[in-house]
Order: sequence, then structure tokens, then C-alpha cells
Amino acid sequence: MPSTTCFGNLQNPCDDKKRTGPKKLVRFCWIFYRYSPIMEPKGGELLEQVWEQMKTGLQKCERCGLCRTRTQAVWGVGNPRTKVLLIGEAPGKNEDEQGEPFVGRSGQLLDKMLAVVDLDRKRNIYITNIVKCRPPENRDPAPEEVAACLDYLREQTRILAPKIIVCLGRISATRIIDPGFKVTKQHGQWVEKGGIHMMGTFHPAALLRNSGNKPGALEDFLGLREKIRQLCPEVYEL
Repeated sequence: MPSTTCFGNLQNPCDDKKRTGPKKLVRFCWIFYRYSPIMEPKGGELLEQVWEQMKTGLQKCERCGLCRTRTQAVWGVGNPRTKVLLIGEAPGKNEDEQGEPFVGRSGQLLDKMLAVVDLDRKRNIYITNIVKCRPPENRDPAPEEVAACLDYLREQTRILAPKIIVCLGRISATRIIDPGFKVTKQHGQWVEKGGIHMMGTFHPAALLRNSGNKPGALEDFLGLREKIRQLCPEVYEL
């Protein structure tokens, strides 16, 4: 039976005969997920090997047209042994150039907010995006681009097995939490799906455009700290 999470039924990726991309790698990751102890917090060197192979395979992805305009695909950044996953929308210009999510002005703001609640992108959380390649002119990713990229996020989620997901921005929250999610009205509210506790909050770039929402976003992160202490306090020991 397939597993069920906030991303729907997790079928064997190799069952799709029309799939493009690194099939052998995807098959390996599926088998590894089902039959190994990778889901344990201390997966060791094998976890790191799989993670790196998946990142390398992503660079060869041609599932949508964004492969023709990107500089590089952006897998994510952080500690794969964490239980806290932050999911943004898509890389921007700086992220496309540097290969890491949230490295521009919005990333600097995000890092400051994380520091307030004793979180660090390199140490005890993991950050990724719904879409792994930059849409031209930083436009919103198209529905077909989101759909083409979603399997990568499913694989990341399978391996990380997070207890907490924070959706940064509207696109992430509407795809993962609720299609009708309204950030201004529902930010900071926790829901549980498939055993994962989720919250949507403002995208840092939106906070740069409207600083009036910064106090609300800070409250959301303070709530995140309390949720971590409740569900996975070991995160603060990483």
C-alpha cells in the first residue's frame, strides 16, 4: 500500500512509464526508503550518500521548460537529520546563481528570524522550495511546473520524515496545506496532516515589500519554537 502524507499517495515513482529524468536514481531512492533504516534520525553515511546522489540527479532534470532557462537547480540547504522542514516557492536570481535557497535580501531576513528562535539553516533545520528551478523574471511558478517538480519534494520529505513543516509564502501553503490558504488570515495556524504538523507564514520577500507584517511573522516563528519544544526538542541539540 502506498504511504499517505500531505502530498497525497506516495506511489512507487518507477511505476510511471512516462516519467523522465534519472530513473535509476529514483528507483534506488524508492527501494532505499522502503527497505532501509534511513528514516531514523541517525542514518549515517548512507543517508548522506543518497542525499548527494539525489542532488546530482536533479541537475539533469528536464521535466519542464525551466530546465532551459536555469543556471542550476536548487536542491536545498540544511541538516538532513532534522525534523523541521521549511518550504518556499522557487529560487530567485541569487539562488539560481549560488545554488542555495534564500540567499538574497529575503534570505538575510529569514536567517535573522530563525536566529531569534535558535534555529540555523546549516545546523538544525532544512530549507527547500516547491520548485527547484528559477522561473524567468521571478514570476510565480506555473501549475505544470509545480506538478513536474513535486516528486522531488516528495522524495525529500520521505527521507527527512519531518515532524514539522513550515510553508513560506502563498504558493507553498496552497499546495501543501490548503488550496484556499490565505496567508494574511491563516498565518501561524497549525494543522496536522499525515502525522506532520504544518504552519503557513509570510514569505520573507513579501515582508520586505510590506514590513507591517513582520510582527505577525515573528509571532509565527515564536510559535514554531514552542512546537519544536513540544514535538521534537532534539532539534535544538543538533
